[in-house]
Amino acid sequence: MTTDSNHPDNRITYEIQDHICLIGINREKKRNAFDSHTIRQLSQALTRYEDDDQLRCALIFAHGDHFTAGLDLVELQDKLDEGVFEFTDNQIDPWGIGGRLRTKPVVVAVKGTCFTVAIELMLNCDVVIASDNCNFAQMEVQRGIMPFGGATVRFVAAAGWQKAMPYLLTGKAFDAQTADRLNLVSEVVPNGSEYERALTLAKEICQAAPLGVKGAISSAQDASRNGAASALANIHTYLPPLFNSEDAKEGMMAMVERREAEFKGC
Repeated sequence: MTTDSNHPDNRITYEIQDHICLIGINREKKRNAFDSHTIRQLSQALTRYEDDDQLRCALIFAHGDHFTAGLDLVELQDKLDEGVFEFTDNQIDPWGIGGRLRTKPVVVAVKGTCFTVAIELMLNCDVVIASDNCNFAQMEVQRGIMPFGGATVRFVAAAGWQKAMPYLLTGKAFDAQTADRLNLVSEVVPNGSEYERALTLAKEICQAAPLGVKGAISSAQDASRNGAASALANIHTYLPPLFNSEDAKEGMMAMVERREAEFKGC
């Protein structure tokens, strides 16, 4: 299933490739800046992915040369008080601030300009592949506001207080190699290869046991949201359904028979 990337109303494209959902940011003429329609459509795409039991991984990428220049503040200015960044319990919030908690993995490929919400979006994903031409900036303080898509928590958690604050408090730009040193990305790859590398990792995730992947994400989210003590206290609750699953039996048989496992997600 594919959405027409040339249709002017499609800020987000959606395509299914085997067990992978390909979600493309599609506002190339505006350097993929997020307006209210892009925000809504991205939430809809991620919610659709979450609800489709046949899909095991999502890959977020960008059409054109840039991931996103950030927020389209001109379009959004009159909509911020209308709840454009508020999501119901049935909706996936792309930035993981509210709404429904995502249970399945998301890989993201970033390139070119990656400003403000771009950084916060990728920090809410599970694997980040960055082109070596990326130009990052958490520049909200230069626009009279502050980061509100999770950077004040996730940027600091990834990089540490002393490494993160020079960027959060000044809005100054940094490159892909700096992002790598700050632990904001998983890998830096040559420009033009970020999508294929991200797709390769998405395929590898799809080869793993879906229930095990969901359990690993859930436990890591527990630690991130509630602390290590909570996550460690809850970790054994995942084990009975996993060990009793058909996938666990398949994993054991595949090991004994020295072959690749074929997991069904049950």
